[in-house]
Amino acid sequence: MKAPTIDYLAFAPILATLGGSLLVIAFALARASFVQRVVLPGLALVSIAVAAAFAVITWETGDQTTIIEGALAVDALALGFSLLVYAAGIGAIALSLRSEIARDAGRGEYYALLLASITGMTILVAAENLVTLFVGFELLSIPLYVMCAAAVRDERSLESGLKYLIVGSVGSATLLYGLAMIYGATGSTDFAGISAAIGTGVDATDPLLLSGIALAITGLAFKASVAPFHQWTPDVYEGAPTPVTAFMAVATKIAAFGVILRLFDDALLSTQLQWGPALAALCWVTIIVGNVGAIGQSSLKRMLAWSGVAQAGYLLAGIVVGTRLGAEAVFFYLAVYLLMNIAAFAVVIARERVSEHGDGLRSLERLGEASPWLAWPMTIAMLGLAGFPLTAGFFGKFQLINATVSGSYESLAIAIVIGSMISLAYYLRVIAVMWMSPREIEIPAAPGRASRKVRPAEGWSPEAGAAAQPEVTAVAVLCAVLVLAIGIFPDPLFDVARDVGSSLAGFL
Repeated sequence: MKAPTIDYLAFAPILATLGGSLLVIAFALARASFVQRVVLPGLALVSIAVAAAFAVITWETGDQTTIIEGALAVDALALGFSLLVYAAGIGAIALSLRSEIARDAGRGEYYALLLASITGMTILVAAENLVTLFVGFELLSIPLYVMCAAAVRDERSLESGLKYLIVGSVGSATLLYGLAMIYGATGSTDFAGISAAIGTGVDATDPLLLSGIALAITGLAFKASVAPFHQWTPDVYEGAPTPVTAFMAVATKIAAFGVILRLFDDALLSTQLQWGPALAALCWVTIIVGNVGAIGQSSLKRMLAWSGVAQAGYLLAGIVVGTRLGAEAVFFYLAVYLLMNIAAFAVVIARERVSEHGDGLRSLERLGEASPWLAWPMTIAMLGLAGFPLTAGFFGKFQLINATVSGSYESLAIAIVIGSMISLAYYLRVIAVMWMSPREIEIPAAPGRASRKVRPAEGWSPEAGAAAQPEVTAVAVLCAVLVLAIGIFPDPLFDVARDVGSSLAGFL
């Protein structure tokens, strides 16, 4: 037997995060306060920074190749999506610095699990083989199951971890069955072999192949929060520690849509006429269900969870069209979605630490007057998610609409517009609560109860919210500034998105 030849420079980003995870565990054995509070998060940040640097160096060389005997792709798509995951990881570490979750779970274990999940995500978006895809899928999922339940003294956190474990296991099993059927129909686990077999060795309408595709998209839809496989999302997002929720909300979507893009718009592109209409129907359902579900929420985390379901519908539209423009639009929107959501969750974290209302909408009352450094980032994030002009979200939705119209799926463009209009009901409500004078403000009650009118509590104080949490405020402000900057000067991100789209072999 001959050992496979490995390009270690191309493999370096994965080795950096995996090695960083092991280093964090090793240093966690030192119980000194300085090590626990400074060294461990510092090591995690350095690991991600090194991985990102290797990814950029590899991208700059311009060579598209595969490593580990063709199991992993090293191209613009893998590197671009990996950089988004690294950015989400850096944001999660910054938001966790003052969080009790790292202390409760054990700082070494917490940061090691985070790095392990990042490693799984980078493997997933680079997968060129069905076996590698499943390995990456499980490696990103298992650490998140533990992290959701890391607040061991909080029943909601334990419930969140258990729900995510059960639903995630069902999704993993469904995905595995689907991948097995695709292999059985095509006789290959490599994406290139699958693509070559369809139309020559197996017909595009073969029942076994189509069954495998249906089960595969179902398994991946669980991870991406696509309706009707989204039921776990609001409960898990609400119960999980908020820094973990922030990471899950963006990073898992990036990884899930990265692999969906590579699997469906590369390996299975020749069957697009078969799976395209089914995914288009899922787009409509996801957009409507997500936006309508968000309207009645009084918890900001639940609202953002339902919003994330709707955003998954928008992203799925870029997959459906099966074109390079669609792939570019998916990457562009994921990049701006990352910034908008991290900004929003950073404000939620800052407020729930000092407000008696936790993550409730009431925690934002009079925030514009008391702490504009937090109110403005939340305002920009809400406007961006709604797709207002001069924000990055506007160009993201415009690109998706352009891709759907160009791909002859005009109905999906209509769905995006309708969904954006519905979303104004809850995005603008958040802005109103922050900036309106302290008069009567209508706040939705918990599900199943009538809405009520409340007044801000007497003697309300932000308790120096922004000043007391400088790293959280800095994350929120930085992300908000980038949302505005991309909304005014989108060309650099467009160029990156074009590189990502051109890396898929099916479009060449």
